[in-house]
Amino acid sequence: MRQATSGDTVRVHYTGTLDDGSEFDSSAGREPLEFTLGSGQVIPGFDNAVTGMAAGDTKTVTMGPDDAYGQANPDLVQVVDRDRIPPTIDLEVGMQLSAGSQRLQVTAFDDDSVTLDANHPLAGKALTFALELVAIVD
Repeated sequence: MRQATSGDTVRVHYTGTLDDGSEFDSSAGREPLEFTLGSGQVIPGFDNAVTGMAAGDTKTVTMGPDDAYGQANPDLVQVVDRDRIPPTIDLEVGMQLSAGSQRLQVTAFDDDSVTLDANHPLAGKALTFALELVAIVD
């Protein structure tokens, strides 16, 4: 049976979980994810895990941050004065704010300040994916 190699377009069903077992993403109930191996469309560890699979194959892989969204960069965390956030925004830890094209996650706040993190929410985390290669697209 043909195995997926760099340059192949593939369709993959997946479920992604964190070390604590919580699910952060899944293709369940949707069309499979379609991408071209080696094109940089997905994180490197996902790309590497699918390479060599044949249609119908399943596997579970765990990857460290360097093969996923990278290490969290402390320089991307900033504390700003609370009055820089519009008072109409009801802050909650974990909420996402937008500043131009940048997405910021609220990690802490009090009456005086707000801590904002511009790292990808999955940066610094090990990710586990349950994968099923549905098809290699001809």
